[in-house]
Amino acid sequence: MMIVVTGATGQLGRLVVEGLLERVPAQELAVAVRSPEKAAAWAAHGVEVREADYSRPETLAGAFRAGETVLLVSGSEVGSRIAQHTAVVDAAAAAGVARLVYTGVLGGDEATFDLAAEHKATEAAILASGLPYTFLRNGWYTENYTAGAARAVERGTVLGSSGEGRIATAARADYAAAAVAVLTGAGHENRAYELSGDTAWNLGEYAAELAAQSGRPVAYQHVAPAQHLDALVGAGLPAGFAAVLVDVDAAILRGELDRDRGVLSTLIGRPTTPLADSVKAALGA
Repeated sequence: MMIVVTGATGQLGRLVVEGLLERVPAQELAVAVRSPEKAAAWAAHGVEVREADYSRPETLAGAFRAGETVLLVSGSEVGSRIAQHTAVVDAAAAAGVARLVYTGVLGGDEATFDLAAEHKATEAAILASGLPYTFLRNGWYTENYTAGAARAVERGTVLGSSGEGRIATAARADYAAAAVAVLTGAGHENRAYELSGDTAWNLGEYAAELAAQSGRPVAYQHVAPAQHLDALVGAGLPAGFAAVLVDVDAAILRGELDRDRGVLSTLIGRPTTPLADSVKAALGA
């Protein structure tokens, strides 16, 4: 059975394809990407490359075939994803794919933070399509923090509004391994997996880890949400996206991103990547 990965040149999709190539022949794998030329490396491995732009439904008509298993990697354009994802779901249903796997957000319908709304709507569209499905409700990626590790060490400050709220993050590679497991394994049809890291931590502990590994003083500075928003906008983030991040910090304070620990590690058959390992990799880079 052919497996199709959308968004295969993105950060998560690339890791999924790499993992799949360790499990299945390249001839049983296709990537559906916005810019086929960026997938030349996959084509060189014998992977079929198809054009599929979430924002251009006309490209989606030929992206899928009957009987295929499709991984819909959620788009990155916050605010546009309901229309984009629905177009993919419609194309998959029209093609008669065997199963649609979707990367949503931890908590599913129970999540109350704003970022979850588009994921809830996408899951609803998949359910309404009647397609067999698997929902991978990914928690927060450790890289959401460690991408800024060097800058935090330079400033000596980790800024946030999540107080002592704890976050059960996992590395992007851990979530990719979960996708590989459900795409290649049996018994995952019509199931939803709440995925998070084995160990939760707060921003104070993250700052302490940065300090320990860098040998430089780093402290967590908790601020009110309004101050946090101003700081993010002042750092150059668009106001809308900055508001999303501040809202996520409020969800962390409520405990919404510290739940269902152990499901991810059980699914992938190993512990999730420790925070210290992710920090070491980020500072080493």
